Formats: sequence, C-alpha cells, structure tokens
Amino acid sequence: MEWNGINRGQVLRSINTLNCWETSAHPLESVSFPHFVLRSNAGETMAWSESVDTVLSNKEGLAAFRTFLKSEFSEENVEFWLACEDFKKTKSSTKIALKAQKIYSDFIQADAPKEINIDFHTKNDISQNISEPTLRCFDAAQSSIYCLMAKDSFPRFLRSEVYKELVKKHQDRNQKRWLPFL
Repeated sequence: MEWNGINRGQVLRSINTLNCWETSAHPLESVSFPHFVLRSNAGETMAWSESVDTVLSNKEGLAAFRTFLKSEFSEENVEFWLACEDFKKTKSSTKIALKAQKIYSDFIQADAPKEINIDFHTKNDISQNISEPTLRCFDAAQSSIYCLMAKDSFPRFLRSEVYKELVKKHQDRNQKRWLPFL
C-alpha cells in the first residue's frame, strides 16, 4: 500500500524496531494558521490522531503537520524524513550519490540550512560514509527524527489550533451535509 507515493511497508519495516513513545509535556501554543482546502472527510481527519504515520500518509494531514512544524520552527524534521523516503526509492547509483550529497548538505553537515538535531555519533557516521552512500546511509538519522516527531511534535500537533480547526471544519461540513435546514 502506498501513502502519497510512500510505500507503507517500507516505512513500517524501517520503524518497526523503534521505541518511540508519546508525551504531553509541552504546553499548547496559540498560533495563527492558514486555512486548508478540505479534501479528506471528518473520519480521516479524526484518524490522524491515531499515529504520526497516519498524518504522514495523508496529503492534507501532511500539509497541516508541516504548517504546524513551521510554526514551531522545526519543519526541517518532516522535510528530512520525506527526503529520506524519496532517497530510498532511488535506483541509479549516480542519482544515489547526488541525492545523498544533497540531503547531507541540506540537513546533516554543520551549519546546513535545514540542519536537523541528531546525536554526534549518528552525524559522524554519516559524515564518514557520505563519499560512498548506500540507500540505508540515513536510516539511523531518519529513525531518530521519526521518534522525535512521534513523541514530541505529534502530540503537540494534536493539541494545536491547526488540528482543532481542521476537525471542527470537517464536523461543521458534515453537519451541514446531513442537516441542511441548519
């Protein structure tokens, strides 16, 4: 099964050994969010609360999550995760090297424009092996960022105004559809 061009099996295999837990230790911040064009139904929007995978696999959910992460100045996390998913689909060895270098320069190297927050050992391993990249060279960093999103950003997203607005819009739209006299 594919989620917006992302193979669900690959995602689940790459994260099946992760130990990500969710926490609600961060306060809700009020931020003004742009309005989204509603394409999914209320059930899909409510289903986003099940897991970060559900949000990442839905075009509208991903757009909402990205907007939320931008408001928290951490959109590089989802951008990196998506870049890694795209990278894993690369077939040509020439393109593997080019894409790996682009991911490295955008997200990994010191002072990268979208530098992600990963531990020293993971960053060092990638830096030492970037000259001969493999399709799995970013797996440890991607897993780390996935866990960060799942346990930190995602619970805050579910409490955010952007998510609440979308749920309310879907509920209102469904209510009007079923109760046209309102």
